[in-house]
Amino acid sequence: VRPQGQDIIRTWLFSTVVRSHLEEGSLPWAHAAISGWILDPDRKKMSKSKGNVVTPMGLLQTHGSDAVRYWAASARLGTDAAFDEGQMKIGRRLAIKVLNASKFALGFGEVHPEAQVTEAIDRWMLAGLSAVVDMAAAALEAYDHTRALEATETFFWPFCDDYLELVKDRAYGADGVEPAATASARLALTTALDTLLRLLAPVLPFATEEVWSWWREGSVHRAPWPDAAPLRAVAGDGDPAVLGAAGRALAAIRKVK
Repeated sequence: VRPQGQDIIRTWLFSTVVRSHLEEGSLPWAHAAISGWILDPDRKKMSKSKGNVVTPMGLLQTHGSDAVRYWAASARLGTDAAFDEGQMKIGRRLAIKVLNASKFALGFGEVHPEAQVTEAIDRWMLAGLSAVVDMAAAALEAYDHTRALEATETFFWPFCDDYLELVKDRAYGADGVEPAATASARLALTTALDTLLRLLAPVLPFATEEVWSWWREGSVHRAPWPDAAPLRAVAGDGDPAVLGAAGRALAAIRKVK
């Protein structure tokens, strides 16, 4: 794949294809990823000649590299992207959420090697995550990195806001909770975290690498892409729609309070 801007299609793309054809009798690449323009707040193309360019150094210092990368990853190929610091703030919040949720999930120590996912809500969550892995993988195969991010993020926020809240007491081993139920929660948490870190690594490389270093060897960026099949095997007949209903009920309770 060759990534490039739309302004050099008839120059660099065309000349490279023609030269490769004439000199080698072949195509130089199979796919071209064409990016759009970056637009200023007035929806005009940013360019040095217009004097409306925003240099990245200040943005990196203010929001962090992961946040700026998140904004860039939110732009689809072939479409123009508005310069939006608000989107960078969301990316920063996402990176911080990854760190905080990971601290909770890993705060119970090593999961017992004989632990199994036995509770229905844990299986519901993993069933939903397996579908996200399939969607994200298919999107990236189609060079749609934005769709892959959307699928992962749509799962991640309810995972943090709803699932973690629903299993918190059980994960801590509160009074009256069976040890097997506690082990199920902890195993489900670490399984989900392992998968989510790899899904988010292309967009939040620094936050995910930091968390990976807390409990895994090597780099998350050299780890294989997650596989949905083991998640489905653990989830069994778990229905992710039920977890969504539980999350909505929890949100309604919060509003009443």
